[in-house]
Amino acid sequence: MLEKIITLEDVSMVDFLGIHNTNIREVAAAFPQSKIISRGNEIRIQGTAPEIMKITELLDSLLVHYQKYGKVTNDNVKGYLTGISAAPNKNADDDDDVIIYGNKGLVVKAKTPNQKLLVEQAYKYDLVFAVGPAGTGKTYTAVAIAVRALKNKEVRKIIITRPAVEAGENLGFLPGDLKEKIDPYLRPIYDALDDMIAPEKLKLYLESRVIEIAPLAYMRGRTLNNAFILLDEAQNTTPMQMKMFLTRMGPSSKAIITGDKSQIDLPKNQKSGLIDSLNLLKGIKGISFVELDGSDVVRHRLVKDILAAYEKSEQ
Repeated sequence: MLEKIITLEDVSMVDFLGIHNTNIREVAAAFPQSKIISRGNEIRIQGTAPEIMKITELLDSLLVHYQKYGKVTNDNVKGYLTGISAAPNKNADDDDDVIIYGNKGLVVKAKTPNQKLLVEQAYKYDLVFAVGPAGTGKTYTAVAIAVRALKNKEVRKIIITRPAVEAGENLGFLPGDLKEKIDPYLRPIYDALDDMIAPEKLKLYLESRVIEIAPLAYMRGRTLNNAFILLDEAQNTTPMQMKMFLTRMGPSSKAIITGDKSQIDLPKNQKSGLIDSLNLLKGIKGISFVELDGSDVVRHRLVKDILAAYEKSEQ
């Protein structure tokens, strides 16, 4: 009897093997002549060479399914055993709008026409500006696009950055070291990633710097190769900071810049790098500009009315 050991890396064992290993038991029941044992992050297969090959191919298919959808159900296992891919939320009409299947089967999709346009432009262009008011899903959609690129091995890492600009608070008086002062400003990024990547895998990505989240000042002097780079809250960059960021792009890199022209926290005499770049870069081939508006707000229904009231007042 032959034996093969498969080591599962960057996989949530509960989401892959099922609660109480129900998924792997289903596989074992389909191959009674072989012995399949799961222990820790290893699956040990004992049997004849042809059966081991069949079981390995099945597990490979289930791993691909897990990487795409974030979990494997018992119905999925039965589907693959009968040669049918039983994917969750399998609706052909909706599938085109799905960006990724996130943590625990969460479906992350573009929900409005302009969000869909942002996704399309990000696939087509290496540099995309996404500009619009709060609640339009700019940051969340951009993070999802970057995570998809990482999962599909189109890039080797994700770098997400924000300018550390005080929005009514004074950073110097906040408790803790620099990281502890800055992390609250980056919280929306962490929240988005929590939805899209299993906790164990996200922790590994952050520790190994496959995903890097840092203040914009940390980008100076770097060349970012084979990476998906996101600049969030770009309205709070200065023109020099924006130029510095834009010139970080290396070979095989893509970038999305998000910002809200109505929420500039810079000193009144300081020009916004976002507005400056929108004026300077229009007309350059290979750069796309996507404008989101109140119709794209995906928060509470009152947010649209609140935004409209503020816009009317400002006009």
